[in-house]
Amino acid sequence: MGTKIDILIVGGGIAGASLGARLAGAGKRVILLETEAQCGMHATGRSAAFWQASLGGDSPERALSLASKPMFDARWPGADVPLLRERGAFHLTGPCGEDFPNLGSLEGEHRPVKLDREEVLEQLPGLGEHYTGGWWEESCADIDVAAFHQACLAAFRRAGGEVVAGQELQSARFEKGVWHAQTAMFAIDADIIVNAAGAWGDVVAERCGVTGLGLQARRRTVVQLEIDRTGLRDTPFVTDLHASFYFKGEGDSSVWVCPLDVTPSPPCDSAPEEIDVATAIDRFQQAINWPVVRVEHKWSGLRTFAPDEHMKFGFDKDAAGFFWCVGQGGMGIQAAPAYSLLCAHLILGDDHPEELEGIDPAAFQP
Repeated sequence: MGTKIDILIVGGGIAGASLGARLAGAGKRVILLETEAQCGMHATGRSAAFWQASLGGDSPERALSLASKPMFDARWPGADVPLLRERGAFHLTGPCGEDFPNLGSLEGEHRPVKLDREEVLEQLPGLGEHYTGGWWEESCADIDVAAFHQACLAAFRRAGGEVVAGQELQSARFEKGVWHAQTAMFAIDADIIVNAAGAWGDVVAERCGVTGLGLQARRRTVVQLEIDRTGLRDTPFVTDLHASFYFKGEGDSSVWVCPLDVTPSPPCDSAPEEIDVATAIDRFQQAINWPVVRVEHKWSGLRTFAPDEHMKFGFDKDAAGFFWCVGQGGMGIQAAPAYSLLCAHLILGDDHPEELEGIDPAAFQP
């Protein structure tokens, strides 16, 4: 017999931590199990996260992002600092077309506005001549990922949740209505197992005797470049309609650049490939004539997708008490306040939250 709890969450990144804060706050006995020595060392800790209303197209995932915005503004779940820092975004037009795809029902500050080339040049001097202008998305904001993640973990602990780091789930079996989980050092008995293991989601399922979803991890690279130019810290997020790159200001003389790579990868401690670093630099230099001095920093992380590229939240149809919280792709942080609320609702079986009005849980069923 192991320690008896209500819910075992496997994975201490933002998915597990945000859901843990919801469930422990509802009075459930919850353990958050993390393989690494500390939570958030993979996708969460390596994210160049931003909140962007237009991301994800006209999809259920976008609805989760929009529902998350008021929660971020309110510093949920009790952060000491603001979680969003307004930046704005330019979606450049020209080589990738003139129209903004999938605007859907975006309204007000969330609806991009068309600008001509001269208007874009006011903020982006040196922009390549092949760009005709752009769409300005005012509400795009940086997310303080570390503050958000730590606030979730702190809220989880305050409500009585227990974080167990440095322990890997080795196996679990379901017997007489209870999951019996085993690590190298101890056993845990839980009514429900939540699989929030990101790129390792199918691995965790296999260890529980549950059929995987066909999850695929894809590497994404970010490079920090020193630029021979000052005043760059507040440079907006700039992309060619998410076709081949984005960059944004980081320090007074530095930018973050991403080549939007989506290279399939096994679950691993991801590291950047030199070809992706070179591609990032080349695409940045083709976009704008700001001289690159050197590479200051480079890293990569894994974004994980289900085969249909939709997030997966819900109980497994064939495995009682096994709940999926995976496949967040590139929107796992910006939509976390809302999808953690959705998952808590599905697990607890309470009334559909008012904050998620119009969002159908069936859209995310594994």
